[in-house]
Amino acid sequence: MGGSLRTMPTVVLDPQPVEIAELIERRRRLGQDLLDEVWDGVLHMNPAPHGRHTNVQQQLAELLGPLARAAGLLPRIGVFNLGGSDNYRVPDGGLFRPGVDQLYYPTAALVLEIVSPADETYEKLGFYAARGVDEVLIVDPETRTVDWRALAAGECGVVERSALIELGAADLARQIVWP
Repeated sequence: MGGSLRTMPTVVLDPQPVEIAELIERRRRLGQDLLDEVWDGVLHMNPAPHGRHTNVQQQLAELLGPLARAAGLLPRIGVFNLGGSDNYRVPDGGLFRPGVDQLYYPTAALVLEIVSPADETYEKLGFYAARGVDEVLIVDPETRTVDWRALAAGECGVVERSALIELGAADLARQIVWP
């Protein structure tokens, strides 16, 4: 089988070794677990993103914020928990309909994912569809592409333009100053 231990997913079956519990606690204590996710009870430890990721994230905050507010949506470009305490994902941002501020959001109008090398962005689409996320915006700084998805018939299919805000994938790709 290809892959090295550095890039290979690892599953540790219960009972959990004390070293794993210590690693999880150390990551929590150092604040390194902010981007970790729980997928149906399985912990996915995610590292901090590459610098180009935060470069694009800042630009998206500036570009999407005014459009979201004009559409009556609340922009939150920054990580948040989508799902519940035992099954959640941590997207890079979102647009929300006005409502209660909370730790775990059951859904969002739009979820933003900025692709990092070897991440699981596309594996999250089914999760977002199951939670009724209207649109998923996927931006890849490495390939300089924008992939806009909308929920239809229970799946996140590709669309050219958002139905939520006045913007399309090609327009957004042209506005980003790619790192």
